[in-house]
Amino acid sequence: MTDVAISAEGVTKRFGDVLALDSVDLAVPAGTVFGLLGPNGAGKTTMVRILTTILQPDGGRASVLGADVVREADRVRSRIGLAGQYAAVDENLTGRENLRMIGRLTHLARPVAARRADELLERFGLADAADRTARTYSGGMRRRLDLAAALVHRPPVLFLDEPTTGLDLRSRSDLWAVIAELVAEGMTLLLTTQYLEEADRLADRIGVVDGGRVVAEGTAAELKAGLGTTVVEVGFGDDGLAARAAEALARFGVSGPERDGALVRFEVDDGPRVLIAVLGELDERGIVPATVAIREPSLDDVFLALTGHRTEEATADQAEAASGGHDGSAPARGRRVPTGGRR
Repeated sequence: MTDVAISAEGVTKRFGDVLALDSVDLAVPAGTVFGLLGPNGAGKTTMVRILTTILQPDGGRASVLGADVVREADRVRSRIGLAGQYAAVDENLTGRENLRMIGRLTHLARPVAARRADELLERFGLADAADRTARTYSGGMRRRLDLAAALVHRPPVLFLDEPTTGLDLRSRSDLWAVIAELVAEGMTLLLTTQYLEEADRLADRIGVVDGGRVVAEGTAAELKAGLGTTVVEVGFGDDGLAARAAEALARFGVSGPERDGALVRFEVDDGPRVLIAVLGELDERGIVPATVAIREPSLDDVFLALTGHRTEEATADQAEAASGGHDGSAPARGRRVPTGGRR
């Protein structure tokens, strides 16, 4: 399928003196997953809020399924689902009551809302807890209930704003499996994340966001291949051997080598070929390595190469929160800034 489900052209947004989005362009084909990857504060959540009609852009235009997010906001809302970083469920209602309420709010007939709630509770593994209040749910259960709520009215387009924030590894894996099922059924997803593994695993294409701009876009493989290097790591029994090896291997790398104690690391253009030459050089000098590893670039390497920093620094979305643009959801945990909630 080649139709564009989500489109943005030159979208710009300011919060005071902070330029949160700087002429962002996006084109997400229907039936695919597009991942916005970037640090907290890069502008990812601000972009999602514009695309879901919660915020209006200061410049540019955006549309979802052909409907303009400003001029046709009601039409957009009727065709999208949104699940944020923090579960936006009523803790005083049961899981079943939460989903039925969302069904009624999205104008489903009462019997249809009840049937849809039962279907989703079963699908998300919440049937046994359906009549417990949401406050008794674990974090993973609440996140699944929140995602189920976003799907009650069967939206063709789903926005997931850091959906696995704060979840343990098993809960994240369970949610990833559900997301994969939704995509297999033809749904279009726009996913924001700080988790490199999440983008690598789920997204058909990835936009790397930094400082309110999309600084690179492509498949995970294309972004990694763009670095053009492979990392070789050779470990030794002591620091002295590592120092000798680093000197001996200086000519092999396109950068480095870097020495971290007894570990020597360097980047090469042709990993397998160079590794053979490296081992031959060490053998000739009587230097015996303790460990040898070769790995392709990761998305973490890509992000560092593109932006000069890791995915942990914050600016733009924090400015939105400070300006009153957020919805007052749960407080930040660790380094993350709250942006959750569903409209």
